[in-house]
Amino acid sequence: MEQETIRSLAEKHWNGEGDLVHEHHPVRPVLGRVAEEIIPDVLTFISIASVNAIDTGDGLVMLDTGGWFDSDHVFESVRAWRPVAPLHAAVYSHHHIDHVFGTRRFEEEAIDKKWAPPTVYAHEDLPDHFYRYEKTNGWNARINQRQFALPVETFTWPEHYRYPDVTYKDRLTFKQGDLTFELRHARGETDDATWTWCPEKKILHPGDLFIWAVPNAGNPQKVQRFVSDWATALRDMAACGAQTMLSGHGLPIFGADRISRALNDTADLLDSLETQTLSLMNQGKSLNQVIHEVEVPEHLRELPYLKPVYDHPQFIVRNVWRRYGGWYEGEPDNLLPAPRAQQAQEWIALSGGLEKVLERAQQLATDGDLRMACHLVEFAVLFEPASTEAHAVRTAVYRARSEEQISSMARNILNHAAFSSERNKRDLAGDY
Repeated sequence: MEQETIRSLAEKHWNGEGDLVHEHHPVRPVLGRVAEEIIPDVLTFISIASVNAIDTGDGLVMLDTGGWFDSDHVFESVRAWRPVAPLHAAVYSHHHIDHVFGTRRFEEEAIDKKWAPPTVYAHEDLPDHFYRYEKTNGWNARINQRQFALPVETFTWPEHYRYPDVTYKDRLTFKQGDLTFELRHARGETDDATWTWCPEKKILHPGDLFIWAVPNAGNPQKVQRFVSDWATALRDMAACGAQTMLSGHGLPIFGADRISRALNDTADLLDSLETQTLSLMNQGKSLNQVIHEVEVPEHLRELPYLKPVYDHPQFIVRNVWRRYGGWYEGEPDNLLPAPRAQQAQEWIALSGGLEKVLERAQQLATDGDLRMACHLVEFAVLFEPASTEAHAVRTAVYRARSEEQISSMARNILNHAAFSSERNKRDLAGDY
């Protein structure tokens, strides 16, 4: 049987034959962290994010560098490919930690061999996000424990960062060897995004502006994302005529027609979600109405690169609301709410007690209405936090609800609630 490669897997995914929900999810390593020369002089390494090294004829340039957990793998893969070519430059596509920690071994090598150290390029807003991470270390550890199903007892958030050497505002171009690297700023998943165009090789590196999934434009635990700006950047990239696109997550795409289609379809999805949301907001509808009325256009739903396997379209709608409408969702009782535990006391008393509520939650789950069952078991645990029966029902309901989800983000957060109730907690990461 032929060995599966990055290129063969990319073809499979384009044809809708890959398992993007689990085995080949775009935000996880595939093929055992294999590095592959996908076109001449371009090495791609697929981990949680992609890492790309380009031989310019006069040393290497990296487009994203991976997480701290990748640094040894990346260095060894690059050196197996190009044993003596120095790393001259690296571009951070944005500040997320799976993209910005891979230069360490190359810098140590430069000191040892008395080479000039690599120059790191990034947008001018990126350092402020590293400062933010330093101020919110505990918060970021906890939200990522939920989002990625990471061990609460052992996972920690980085405390120190490799800051860029050169930053820019709108555009920056540098040359290395035979190649030109044109850096362009965009706002999308982050406000410090950089996409890179290498015209001589017709290579496009979008960073996380393209990830082989519904864009990560809603993430419920993270800072503001920029949907319409993102769509504009995708169309600007589509106009370049790239022959190879090095996706920020997931696999490369080869061929100008495919790349243009993928970028324009993704832009159309984002524009549609924002346009629908704003239309309903302009009618004065509440967030509750909006999130249940906006829909992904039918012609985009089954495209293999636009499946909601990571973020969820409903999360994107919420983020559009937050950007244009603030945090008030239009429900007056929630403007200055009573504590949730107090609300639970009232509702469960009115319902006839904890036993009846748990019975009803179990019946709803049996009938397939897990969404409503989640509401009831949450109030049950708020009503009686020490009830092992309430936690047992909550575990079963949230586990079943999580198993329904295509979105890994939704699946992991819901499963975290189930896992927490197994230990008689509502949330282990927050310890409550």
